[in-house]
Parts: sequence; C-alpha cells; structure tokens
Amino acid sequence: MNDEPTPEETMSAEPKLALRDLRIAFGDRRVVDLERLDVAADEIVGLAGESGSGKSMTALAVLGLASTLGAEVTGSVRLAGEELIGAPETRMRAIRGGRIAMIFQSPVSALDPLLRVGDLFERALRLHGASRREAPERTAAALREVLLSPDLLSRHPHELSGGQAQRVAIAMALALRSELLVADEPTSALDVTVQAEILELLRRLREELGMSVLFISHDLAVIAELCDRIAVMERGRIVEEGPTERVLGRPEHDYTRRLVAAVPKIGAGTVPR
Repeated sequence: MNDEPTPEETMSAEPKLALRDLRIAFGDRRVVDLERLDVAADEIVGLAGESGSGKSMTALAVLGLASTLGAEVTGSVRLAGEELIGAPETRMRAIRGGRIAMIFQSPVSALDPLLRVGDLFERALRLHGASRREAPERTAAALREVLLSPDLLSRHPHELSGGQAQRVAIAMALALRSELLVADEPTSALDVTVQAEILELLRRLREELGMSVLFISHDLAVIAELCDRIAVMERGRIVEEGPTERVLGRPEHDYTRRLVAAVPKIGAGTVPR
C-alpha cells in the first residue's frame, strides 16, 4: 500500500503559518496591508524588504505582540489551522515559546540580564509544562543540537558572544519544541563566519527536526543562501513572491529589481545561491 500523499493532498495541506488579509495600523496610518503569506511545514520562507517596510510588525502580529505597541490588528493569523487573532492572552502566552519561537537581531537584549542562561531555560521550560526533572534533560539535549557547551548555562547573557547568544535563542526554541521559528534579522549583527554557522544550523533544524522558519531580512544574499521561497515587501504589501531562485534571478516587480540591483556582487550574474 502506498502511503505517500497525492499531489492533491499535498497542495491542500494546511500551512504551518497562514496569514490572510492582515492589516496593522496606528490610528489612520496603515503599516501592513498583507493579503496572503504562507509558510508550509518544513519550509523556510524569507520575508524581504527595506527597513520600515513592515517586516518586523508582521512578525510581532504573528506572536500577538503588535497590539502591545498600540497597533490595531485585523485579519487572520492561523498556526496549523488555529486562529490567533483575537485569541485570549492566556492562550497566546502558551503559544509564544511553546509553539512559536522568535529570535532577534540582538538576542542578548531579549534575555533577562539578571538571570543566568540555565535559569532562563528552566523558567521557560517550567512555564510550558516541563517537570523539574525533565527541564535540565531537555536543556542539555538542545545545547548539544546547537553545538554549545553546558558551561554556558552558568553565564549571564552579557557574557555571551553574538553567535553564542543566537545559538542559545535557537536552543531555547528546540528545548520548547516549537513548531515555527520567526527569525527577525538574526544574522545582520554577526561577522560572516558566524553568520554562515547560524544559517547552517537553521538549515539543519528544518532538515532533521522539521521546524518551519519565517526568516525576516533585508539581506537578499542571505535569503538566497537559506530560503526556499521569498516574499518581497514594500510599504507593508507583498509585491512579489515565489521560489527564491526565480524571484532573485528573474525578478518581475520593479521594486524587487531595484533590491537585487543593490546587492554587491563579485563579477557578473545574479544574487549567488
């Protein structure tokens, strides 16, 4: 008996993340007007655009945090079929970290500076249901996955390098068994060697653990290296979307063409992949 899904079943499968008619506004100023964006299971999707294009506000809306900044959010954000817009805050607290994890450009600033790394892991895991005995086991396993020494558990966030802090943030997502990782400019503050290590780690998480990733960046070269698909955002709208190689190699929208043209290149050709 063939258990492989048919093409029709594959096409109709529920996306891990589905955004529909997402509108984010501050008073009369609309900053996001997004008709549709999907991230499938086991997929890495890049959300690209210049600073101020609405990328980070979209990420905050996915986590239910845009309204905490005073924004009005309407439309639909569904995680594996579950509607998050309008969900009670108690439910969103369970989803944040537990099912959706987020890593930032400066992860050190997102970690409590008064707590050691080990205490951060224990608090997060206990909050999401791990037992006192299970928490250190899951922490140790996650650190092994991201190739970090357990010695880092005794350090405070400010004692970590940028690369170590990003690996700690990714390890937290692993320990919490998150389904979706939202990465907001996670490599832009790192040197090229550490940046390459983080990208390889994200690829491995998708391939080995099936984690879906929404990767937000203004850096098209990084997106070309990592992402299966790309959505290009200009002034809060998706102006072009498709397989990364096609969009960056043969852009159709003028804005995308301008972004690609601005990428530094060695020799001729399009953005390397």
